Amino acid sequence: MSRPRHGRRRHSVRRGVALACVFAGVLATGAATGSWPQDAAGGAEPAADTADGVPGDDAARVVGRSGDPWATAYSAEEYERVRHALAGEYVGTGIAVVRTAAGRIEVGEVHEDSPAERAGVRAGDTIRAVDGERVDGWAVTDAVARLRGSDEAGQAGPGSTVVLDLERDGHRWRAEIARARLVSETVTVTRDAPGVTRVRVASFTQGAARLLRDAVDGAPDGDRLILDLRGNAGGLLSEAAGAASVFLDGGLVATYDVRGEQHALHAEPGGDTATPLVVLVDGGTMSSAELVTGALQDRGRAVVVGTRTFGKGTVQMPSTQPDGSVAELTVGHYATPSGRVVDEGGLEPDLAVEPGDDPLARALTVLDGLGAGG
Repeated sequence: MSRPRHGRRRHSVRRGVALACVFAGVLATGAATGSWPQDAAGGAEPAADTADGVPGDDAARVVGRSGDPWATAYSAEEYERVRHALAGEYVGTGIAVVRTAAGRIEVGEVHEDSPAERAGVRAGDTIRAVDGERVDGWAVTDAVARLRGSDEAGQAGPGSTVVLDLERDGHRWRAEIARARLVSETVTVTRDAPGVTRVRVASFTQGAARLLRDAVDGAPDGDRLILDLRGNAGGLLSEAAGAASVFLDGGLVATYDVRGEQHALHAEPGGDTATPLVVLVDGGTMSSAELVTGALQDRGRAVVVGTRTFGKGTVQMPSTQPDGSVAELTVGHYATPSGRVVDEGGLEPDLAVEPGDDPLARALTVLDGLGAGG
C-alpha cells in the first residue's frame, strides 16, 4: 500500500485536544487517538526508546524525538481518561455540535439530563462564542475541545464551567454551564422525514457497531437509511469494521499496515445490502469514520453526501513508558478497498453540499432518487 505524504499539523492537536478526540459526540480536533487497531486500547506494548529524566517525562521525550505529527504523550492519569472515553465516558456539557455550510457552530443534539439540557440549550441553537471567544469559522472539533475544556494544560474536570454565547430565533443570551461526567450517546436514531431513518454515530467507541446494527434492525420496514457520520472523529478500527459489516455482505473493508506488516479488515457476512443508504460527512469526519465512509463508497453500497472529510488515515498504538506515561505513535496507514489513502486530502463526497445548502435536505433528495427500501 502506498504511503501518503505527511504535512505537520499544528502542535495544539497533540495533547489536550487529543484527549478530547475520542470522546463521543462531535469530537476534538486532530486526534492522535483516532484509529486504533483491534484491541490496542486494551494493552500497550513496552517501548525500548526511553531515557533518564523527570518522572512523567518519558512519553513526552519519545514523542518529541519521533517527528510524528500525530504522536501524543499522556500522563498515566490522562491515558486513563482516554481509556474511559473509548468506553463511552467523558467529561463535558452534553452538547454535540455541527458546523453549518456558512461556517456557524450549531447545537446538533443535547444529551438527555445533561448540564446543557438543564441550562435550556436546545438542538438548533447557534453557539456564537465560547468563554468570550467567537467561534464562527472554527472546525467543529476545535469547538468541542473548548466545550470539553481541553487545552495544552490538560482536561477540565467535573464541576468546571464554560460560558456560551447562544442565539435562537434572533434572541441572544449567555449561559454558564458546569461540566459533568457523562455517559455518551454513541448512536442516536431520528426520523427526519416519513420513510427515512437517520442513525447518527458520534464515535466508534466500544459497542458502537452493535448499537448501529440494533438501530438499523429496529428501523421500520421499508424505511430508507441515512448514516450520519458528521463530526465523528473515529475510534477503534474493530468497531469501524463492525459498522461497515452492518451494510455489507462480507468482503474487504480496508487494508492497513503496522510497522510495515500488511493487514486487512473484512466485513462479516449477512449485512443489509438492499436498503437505500446515504452517508452524511463533513470536515469533522475523521479517521475510522473515514474508513467506514470509504468502504461503503468504494463498494458501491452508499451515496456519500456532504463536504470533504478531514483526511486522517493513520493508525496509532499506545506504548507504556517506564514511568507509567504513555506515548501514542503512528504505526501505519490504512487504505480503502480501492486503495485510496485519505491523509491530507480526505474523501470527496459523491454529492458535495454547497455553502448555504442543507446537508440533510440534500440527503433526503438523494434517497428519493434511490427509491424505497425493503
